[in-house]
Amino acid sequence: MENKLTDVAQNNLMINFVKTDDILKDMCGIIESSQKAAYQAVNTTLVQRNWMIGYRIAEEEFGGEERSEYGLKVIKKLSKELTNLYGKGYDRGTLYRCLRFYRMFPEIVASLRQQSGTILSWTHYRILLQVEDKKARDWYEKEAAKQTWSVRTLQRNISSQYYYRMLQTQKQELVENEMKELTAEFQNDKLEFIKNPVVAEFLGLASNTDFTESDLEKSILTNLQKFLMELGKGYAFVARQQHIHTEKRIIS
Repeated sequence: MENKLTDVAQNNLMINFVKTDDILKDMCGIIESSQKAAYQAVNTTLVQRNWMIGYRIAEEEFGGEERSEYGLKVIKKLSKELTNLYGKGYDRGTLYRCLRFYRMFPEIVASLRQQSGTILSWTHYRILLQVEDKKARDWYEKEAAKQTWSVRTLQRNISSQYYYRMLQTQKQELVENEMKELTAEFQNDKLEFIKNPVVAEFLGLASNTDFTESDLEKSILTNLQKFLMELGKGYAFVARQQHIHTEKRIIS
């Protein structure tokens, strides 16, 4: 059937749309495709921004050490000033991750320009920064993009040493099938990117505050109290908040 969008300024979303006789199916396709396109546009810019932040920090004099005295002062000052200007999302930990990102993926900006398919999110790259072994890190990056792994799938595969297990096994298909089965629920979350607080911060959007920390605390403590009561004698629920003395400070 002829696509009647030929007179509209076209993009990939419009070019790839094919009308069918099922309007609900068409609506779902349009909505999900537009969500994906919007996410990829935001994500590419976010990844590029963080790489460039890391590049600019690296250009300062660090005496060859990532955490040199001068470097600590630069990042501390930058964090304070950027937070005052743009709000949260520019703490020292984030700036260090940007620097580490630049150093571990020095060619990422050039490769992003060439990619036309799936692009990993900044959260994916934050997880990849955990992997010190470059060969393993490159493999995880490639497989995550190729198989469109969710963030939770990538984290689980790194934590379970998936790369090294695939290297050692003579039955790769068996190991891969087990991985897919164990991460199936992670892959079904189509709206994972919408719930990503990093994207919300980047766009300057307020995160969902309906479920507050106090609500979470109450829920955890209520269930914990109920659980201890069910255990019977020998267990006691002392208080909902109890001061704990350590060598350095008091924790509530």
